[in-house]
Amino acid sequence: VHPILEKRNTGGTRILIEELKLDSARFVNYFRMSADLFDRLLNKVGPHIAKIDTFREDVISPSQRLALTLRFLASGDSMTSLYYSYRISLTSVSNIIRETTRVLWDVLFPEVFIKCDQEEWKKVAKGFEKKWNFPHCIGAIDGKHVVIQAPNNSGSLYYNYKHSHSVVLLAVADANYCFVMVDIGGRGRESDGGIFKRSNMGERLNNNELHIPPPEYIGNRRLLPYVIVADEAFQLTNFMLRPYPGRGYTELNDSKKIFNYRLSRARRVIENTFGILAAKWRIYRKPIICDVNTTINIIKSTVCLHNYIKVNDDKCQYITPGYVDYENRNGEIVYGTWRSEIESQNALGEISRTGSNTFTRNAGQIRDEFSCYFNEEGAIPWQWNRNHN
Repeated sequence: VHPILEKRNTGGTRILIEELKLDSARFVNYFRMSADLFDRLLNKVGPHIAKIDTFREDVISPSQRLALTLRFLASGDSMTSLYYSYRISLTSVSNIIRETTRVLWDVLFPEVFIKCDQEEWKKVAKGFEKKWNFPHCIGAIDGKHVVIQAPNNSGSLYYNYKHSHSVVLLAVADANYCFVMVDIGGRGRESDGGIFKRSNMGERLNNNELHIPPPEYIGNRRLLPYVIVADEAFQLTNFMLRPYPGRGYTELNDSKKIFNYRLSRARRVIENTFGILAAKWRIYRKPIICDVNTTINIIKSTVCLHNYIKVNDDKCQYITPGYVDYENRNGEIVYGTWRSEIESQNALGEISRTGSNTFTRNAGQIRDEFSCYFNEEGAIPWQWNRNHN
């Protein structure tokens, strides 16, 4: 054993963790969560990552394993850097990250994601109606290419249109920037429409297996279904709304412009959610250098941690001490430092916006009905000003 590793308990990060607990802001800056939430998370995952102590080695404690993994995700440091910081061998660092990210998903997933039943979907819809003035919306969907190092012997399977290798994170977010559904692991080579159709999420939506509530009246006039809002990368269907197409904004009439604005206002929730995710967990700031399975576990763990912190420790939605992200009374986003940071990062890329413009007559009628609602009884005062700016 190298002399550096022998001093793990005296010169590693065990003392640093205890010192950070005396300064709550810096503890959050280091681990992206409060000390209390860290301890609660440790109680959940600790029994699953604890190892049996032996006479031949000083076992690495669950606290150190969780701390190392969270720091890896939060900082984006290389495993070699963590090897020197935590005084844990490089092989052990790799194994700890691989195991702990998998356990984080297994333990947190049932707790932080909604149950797919009608009552839960209606709660999500009420959030969009109250916060973003979009009724019967059960989520905003988008996909991102997570840039990775080219896998061995993969050829062009993961090579995307932006000339990088990636796996796809396809996600639906609610009105409060929490992930509702995710599908992780699509190959970067695949088209956006193909990724969605072949995903478990897309198949269940197409087969009506997610227990989405049936159409209901808004007021006493319009019978509208519950829908997901999306951008041009997705096809217009009975359960998904996308903007009216047009080469130029001036080609659309006023009612269609209003619909596109209202749709965009609700749909940007998923863009902001991705932005906050990547600003908080800086593993996304550069290509992830791991095998594909470990990369998928890393993405799954950060998604769960994002929801876990948002639900249990909302006051920790800042990246550096003193940073707070908030909204004004009209629901407009007041961007914090995460917005400028996400614009400069390069590990989360847009999926191409080349979705099919074909749709059924019924899907077109649903979009037209929403458009009529937004231009008549569902109008909001500032939409007219936005339309003419």
